[in-house]
Amino acid sequence: MWLINSSIGRKVVMSVTGIALILFLTFHCCMNVAALFSAEAYNMICELLGANWYAVAATLGLAALAVIHIVYAFILTAQNRNARGSERYAVTDKPAKVEWASQNMLVLGLIVVLGLALHFFNFWWNMMAAELFHFADPLGDPANGFGYIQETFSCPVYVVLYIVWLAALWLHLSHGFWSAMHTLGWNGKTWFCRWKTIGLVYTTLLMLGFLVVVLAFAFGIAPSLCGQCC
Repeated sequence: MWLINSSIGRKVVMSVTGIALILFLTFHCCMNVAALFSAEAYNMICELLGANWYAVAATLGLAALAVIHIVYAFILTAQNRNARGSERYAVTDKPAKVEWASQNMLVLGLIVVLGLALHFFNFWWNMMAAELFHFADPLGDPANGFGYIQETFSCPVYVVLYIVWLAALWLHLSHGFWSAMHTLGWNGKTWFCRWKTIGLVYTTLLMLGFLVVVLAFAFGIAPSLCGQCC
């Protein structure tokens, strides 16, 4: 099957899975923004997306997409290294037109995976996993997503780690977005520049959405927190 055996096929799989994960991040960002304005609304969403069959199925689907994306990234990297052979050890100047993110996509991807593991530990494990496997979560209510946001971002170490994660994610996505469009055939001279601009703007707004939530709760200035104090 060409999607598995050919280099182009693997790049197509990488592109499709990457776009699907970007769409999920868009949904997740919109969900997080709700926490800025209403604890009740956010917890209602968390309860809706708890250990219900559709949420579990979606989680398994997303996990499969992420695993496929990561595995194919390693395969393509190894393939590129083998194609270069002994030349990869030669000391050469880096091409001026090649972006830093393009040269370090695997490293950025590894940072993203580590950040994802941290995020799963702080939220998924204490919420969906606690409900699925019936163990006690720290806050006593696995649907209290708002409480977990407060607890997580009250810790300065987690705030710094999340900011580093979001920076790596922004670099990874800003390159990956237009690269995926290029692989899928939307690579004319005019649209190449357009996709780079669209990708940069879109991923920047997306990451800013996540960052605003982190900083708003870290500094205690989220409107939803003010509502709780009244």
